[in-house]
Order: sequence, then structure tokens, then C-alpha cells
Amino acid sequence: MSNQTLTCNGLSLDLSKPNVMGILNITPDSFFDGGQLFRNGKIDEVVLLKRVEQMLSEGADILDIGGESTRPGASVVELDEELDRVVTAVNLIRKRFDVVISVDTSSPEVMKQSVNAGAGIINDIRALQRENAVTTAAELKVPVVLMHMQGEPSTMQKAPEYTDIVGEVRSFLLQRVEQCKLAGIESKHIILDLGFGFGKTLNHNLSLMKHLSEFTQLPYLNLVGVSRKSMIGQVLNKPVEDRLVGGLSLAVQALNKGAKFLRVHDVGETVDAVKMFSAVEKAL
Repeated sequence: MSNQTLTCNGLSLDLSKPNVMGILNITPDSFFDGGQLFRNGKIDEVVLLKRVEQMLSEGADILDIGGESTRPGASVVELDEELDRVVTAVNLIRKRFDVVISVDTSSPEVMKQSVNAGAGIINDIRALQRENAVTTAAELKVPVVLMHMQGEPSTMQKAPEYTDIVGEVRSFLLQRVEQCKLAGIESKHIILDLGFGFGKTLNHNLSLMKHLSEFTQLPYLNLVGVSRKSMIGQVLNKPVEDRLVGGLSLAVQALNKGAKFLRVHDVGETVDAVKMFSAVEKAL
């Protein structure tokens, strides 16, 4: 693998450009799409595959599948239910499309079965802290996204506090990086995510975005996920459905500060923003 390529379970991503990760929430309580892909207790296969086709036609480089809502106050999903949602979706997509799939999970068993079904990235909001998660990820030999979160989704937005938000998030992520390396995960397979909106106030989120370059200067890839989030609503005083422009503004700022991956709901619009950013960067 060259420094410009990331291999993900047999498929490759081009790191010479930013990569757009489209969000596919296989849950009944998604904060943005209202559970459109999951109805009456099961995946709506027709809707799912149409959404995948749309995202790929709009230029998505990665599809991120999540079977457990991680919005503030979200309830826990049992392992069997998460397995059914996520692995079923991975199988459906990989049978029809050659696209890198990321699985948004903290469960080692979901990681294992998803990668065996064709997923190429593990995206863990708990930074592989659950029992056996690090060793499982190391055995699977796919890239991992390590995210910072204070607390758990059910309680994380109840008065989060930091003395030094940038320093504390940086310290946590570097500690998790070291644990990953000790387990055998290669540096080139480690992607950092600051966890915007996960146990953080508006000021915490804005400060992290302002100082994002302190993280992108580290020898690891960086992913930013701010699409439609409450930090945009708080600044603009707009509901979820009216936060597209605010999210695109943050996405371009993230690219300017060195982020390589953008995790988004609005693929086509984000791809356009990335293309304009890249065109300017390549100009003489």
C-alpha cells in the first residue's frame, strides 16, 4: 500500500483526495432520516438499495452502516438485533456494489461478522474500548476509526465538562492509538475522529473545529462528522432539515485544516464542495 492508498478488505481508497462517507442508518430512530431504511422491525431492502444507488451516483467513496442510534439520549440495542441489521445490510450491498463499507459499531462480534461479509472499515464511537474490541480489530486487519466521546450516548450531553478540550481529546485519542499499536494495528490503518457532538457543548465543538489542524498534523488520518448536527442548529437557530449549508461550511473548513474523510448525510452536495475545494488546491 502506498501513502496515497488505503486498502479496505480488498478494495482501495484514494488518499490523494478527500473521501466522502455517506451515512446509512439502519435504525428506527435516526435523528435525520427518521428510520426510512428500517420499517416494521426489518430492513426495507428496496429503499436501502435505492439509497445506496443514489449515494454512489452522487460520488460517495464509502458507505457507513450503523445499526444502533448514537444520538443524544439513544437507547441501547441488543447484540442480536444489531447483528441482524448491520450484517444483513452489508451482505445486501456487497452482493450488488463494489464499494468500501464502514460499520459503525462498538461490538467485536458485529465487527467480525461484518468484515467477513465484506465490510472494509470499523468505525467505533467508543474507540475500541469494549472487551476484546482492540484484539478483534487487529485480527481483522482493516482500518479503524477511533472516536472521542465523553460518557455514553444516553447521558453524554448532560453537562459535559473539560479543563482543556483540545488537550484532553488529543490525549485520549493518542492513548487509544497506543493501545491499538500494541495490539498489532498498523499506524496507516488508524483514523482519528474528534467526536463532534459526543459529550461536548457548542463551545467545545467550535473549539475543536478551530484547532483541528493540531490533530491532522499527527501521523494519522482524520475523519470529521458534523453533518446536520446540533452545533449547526445552535449557531444558526435552524432545525435539522435546514442545516445543509451550515454543514457544508464546516466540511470545507475541515478539509482546509487537513481532514481526509467527511462523514455526511448529504453526499451530492458535499461532493460538489469537495470538488471545488480540490480544484482551488490544485491551481497554480
